[in-house]
Amino acid sequence: MTDGADPATRNAADTADRSTPPGLVLTTATGGSFHFDPGALCLELLTTGGPGPYARYEVLHRPADLAAWLPLSRLRLPADAVRVSPAELAATRTLRDALWRLAAARAHGTPGEPGDYAVLNRTAEHPPMVPRIAPDGAATAPLPADGAQLASTLARDAIALLTGPYADRVRECGAHDCQLIFVDTSRPGRRRWCSMERCGNRHKVRALRARRESEEPSPATALQAVLPTVLPAALPADSGRAPADPPSESMG
Repeated sequence: MTDGADPATRNAADTADRSTPPGLVLTTATGGSFHFDPGALCLELLTTGGPGPYARYEVLHRPADLAAWLPLSRLRLPADAVRVSPAELAATRTLRDALWRLAAARAHGTPGEPGDYAVLNRTAEHPPMVPRIAPDGAATAPLPADGAQLASTLARDAIALLTGPYADRVRECGAHDCQLIFVDTSRPGRRRWCSMERCGNRHKVRALRARRESEEPSPATALQAVLPTVLPAALPADSGRAPADPPSESMG
């Protein structure tokens, strides 16, 4: 997470627009917003909260909160497309927390805990949501669908990610104060930031400031550079007289 980033609310027209790029619009604790595309549906769920220190970002308090996440996610489904019970909400949060630990472990090159893999496998055993397409070519509500099907869809997406060709590209944002996780699907595979708009830009600003500070001369260096041009101009014109002898050591 970065400075308390939470999914921002979009209006219905925005979520229905197929030209909207995949990903989420996140808001910061200071009220700013930025676009974050983690590259996978399952990783979008991680922005709703998480285990341990991420619990303070929790937004899935009620079943309606999970339903409200649907149009914000890359599923682009209406909030009423899935019926979520309190038990299914709890199961989805358990899945999310397990996925947080597994994705973070993968990003740091460690295997993860067997219990968290068991959560993914157990959740994926349920039937997933059945995809449907509308006459205009847009995805439409998968009916019937419930919270268990949604969780299964998320778990299967996570398994496909962690066992697929991009498994080694699951990464944590390179900013020291941001733990957002994404999968680098770019061709060169050199993505470092959750968002160039956010952490990437902050890094560029800090680097520019550090470069300018390193290029500024110290006060002593600046004085040495100025003295040779200032002192000669301040001396009196040559009077033609020889310079005075230094005082004798015997003079009192």
